[in-house]
Amino acid sequence: MEPIFSTTITKIKGSQKFEREDTLVREIKLELIVNGEKVGAVMATPVDQEALAIGYLMSENIIERFSDVTSLKLLNDGMRVEIEAKVNQKNIKKLNAEGVVISGCGKSMTANIDPEAIEAKVIKSDFSISAALLSKEMGQFYTECPLYEQTGCVHTAKLFTDAHTYFIGEDIAQHNTIDKVVGKAQMAGIDVTNSFLMVSGRLSSEMVAKAVMHQIPILASRTASTCLGLMIAEKFGLTLAGFVRGDTMNVYRHPRRIHV
Repeated sequence: MEPIFSTTITKIKGSQKFEREDTLVREIKLELIVNGEKVGAVMATPVDQEALAIGYLMSENIIERFSDVTSLKLLNDGMRVEIEAKVNQKNIKKLNAEGVVISGCGKSMTANIDPEAIEAKVIKSDFSISAALLSKEMGQFYTECPLYEQTGCVHTAKLFTDAHTYFIGEDIAQHNTIDKVVGKAQMAGIDVTNSFLMVSGRLSSEMVAKAVMHQIPILASRTASTCLGLMIAEKFGLTLAGFVRGDTMNVYRHPRRIHV
């Protein structure tokens, strides 16, 4: 299934009214089947579905590492991912019992919002970057996202290790973009603890929690953090930066990893 489709719309510009072709992004319900059991479904853009599934299941501590996956299949015209893997059955039950609808676009579930309930380690990585590099990468971030360029209707994320190693995720749901880039990195054997993550949307609790779960040391955005996002970053040692625009940024917590 293509992630975009074309349709005819009526355009009004000033005193003119005319028809034109427009490009829209598709939206699907992606079913996640693990060891023959449906563990959930996410509203998503039909691109990088396998990476999305892996990233999501790892962020919920259902799968510990990609090497635990023995089979990964995309079925039903891209609307179903079937995985065979060694899993944490307790966390599957926890997700089903305690999952909440998160504040990102689309409907998805997580059991990892409460800072006291997040099963993660404090991030102790010494990885650091210059403020100039972060600003530079954020400045060109949007030019590297083809679905955004075509439709203007998706959130984006970029996981950056170095100039030659980075991953782009695009989706209607901003939390899915993190799962996609982390899934891609894990499938490529990249150590995400030596990288930084950029996202297009707000730094809300579920976005910050996903970075923490994957032990990514730096998370940045052009927009702001919520209070709960800040609290999670503070507790788990995540460097959190917002309003990264031009040569300015607000580093909310743990500024030691961004040097000038």
